[in-house]
Amino acid sequence: YELIEIPPSYFLQRTAFSASGRSRHRGHDDGDLPDVHKKLPSSAGEDRAMLLGFAMMGFSVLMFFLLGTTILKPFMLSTQREESNCTTIHTHIMDDWMDCAFPCGMSCQGRGKYPCLQVFVNVTHSGQKALLHYNEEAVRINSKCFYTPTCHRDRNDLLNSVLDIKEFFDHRNGTPFSCFYSPDSQSEDVILIKKYGQMVIFHCLFWPSLTLLGGALIVGMVRLTQYLSLLCEKYSTALGDEVGGKVPYMEQHRFKLWSVGRSKERSRKI
Repeated sequence: YELIEIPPSYFLQRTAFSASGRSRHRGHDDGDLPDVHKKLPSSAGEDRAMLLGFAMMGFSVLMFFLLGTTILKPFMLSTQREESNCTTIHTHIMDDWMDCAFPCGMSCQGRGKYPCLQVFVNVTHSGQKALLHYNEEAVRINSKCFYTPTCHRDRNDLLNSVLDIKEFFDHRNGTPFSCFYSPDSQSEDVILIKKYGQMVIFHCLFWPSLTLLGGALIVGMVRLTQYLSLLCEKYSTALGDEVGGKVPYMEQHRFKLWSVGRSKERSRKI
């Protein structure tokens, strides 16, 4: 029989491996997970993505607030109008000019006057005579005039701008053009263009909603990725603990069989 010598380092390595396996088993059985499992793992890229998502959602809320107060609220409070055709009857510049104010410095406010242009049209839908205005804001500022020009000192410039508009409508005398009237109101005011149309309202609602949805999607995808990464790490740790617990037991069983074989060999020699 040939004697086999086992170096002492073998027993040291086996003992250390068994101790580490038992410690891993003990930690797994007690439910004490490392700190990395107590929170979702994150990287620098994921942190930036989360910041971008929250910034997009905050910006969309700000857009809803600003557009809601400046466009959506005036649209909801304004009179609903329908499209029709109008024909110019006559135009007229009032003799009495309207008072207006303009800034002339830090603590100075000048006073001026502007000519009031009146455009009378015939509404095709109702066949009635009506006073034409530029848009809803012109009706709110001055219901007697077609529009309110920017007030300044130069009276000739204000008069020339009003004369150009008067000449434009005079050339369209008898030619129908598009206008908007209020069917639910008995008012004789019609407007030339709508300041807040359907496309403007659509864009005011669509883009903030899209930004909010995009930000929520980014945050949700990052959180889902972190959760899946945590599950994979837990599974890998549990699998490693199971393999680490089996290896020392197999080594001990092999050592016992080897010891029994050595004792039998020695008894035979004796």
